[in-house]
Amino acid sequence: MFTGIIEELGELRKSRLTSRGGCLEISCRKIWKDMVIGDSVAVNGVCLTVTRAGAGAFEADVSPESLQRTNLSRLKSGEAVNLERALTLQSRLGGHLVQGHVDDVGSLEAIRESGDGRVFTFTAPPRVMEYLVEKGSVAVDGISLTVSELRADGFCVAVIPHTLETTNLGRRRLGDTVNLEVDIIAKYVRSYLERGAAKEEGEAAVPDTLYRKLVEGGYL
Repeated sequence: MFTGIIEELGELRKSRLTSRGGCLEISCRKIWKDMVIGDSVAVNGVCLTVTRAGAGAFEADVSPESLQRTNLSRLKSGEAVNLERALTLQSRLGGHLVQGHVDDVGSLEAIRESGDGRVFTFTAPPRVMEYLVEKGSVAVDGISLTVSELRADGFCVAVIPHTLETTNLGRRRLGDTVNLEVDIIAKYVRSYLERGAAKEEGEAAVPDTLYRKLVEGGYL
């Protein structure tokens, strides 16, 4: 589990990837010092497992599922990547709960200046959009951001100068792809309500459920 607060920018040294998976080697200044084999680290929002660490770098395996769902296969040598180690019970939850399980890939559609920061507009597939709400949370390349505006096929986020400086978002260009992960709480709520609605419409009534109480109370 992660928070979406990026610890540092790393750099892709090498990628050895095929359709069956592979390995990434990433250089970094700080977080490698406390890494051990088996640790979880988010690379551009993708939860990976450390297989080697030392001398200012670490390696992590990448599964075929991760290659299919994320933009990791499109990374180029020397490209900056967002890095965050897994949350501990002693950590502050400065962002929101991020699993590192990317839902889909979006693309950067527009950038405009806004005060000292910038507003980024991303396109996103329906499977992501159906979970987004204005002022809700979304992880973009592992960065915890707040949705400032919803559009028919995408969303906007307002980004402060600090985030532009400490993440790879400030280096993004129009057309770049980004990893998107929606709020896990939204997923569970929607799943529960959809199952409740299905039971409500089915032959067997399900009394005394939270779903029924919400219906009776006029909330649904």
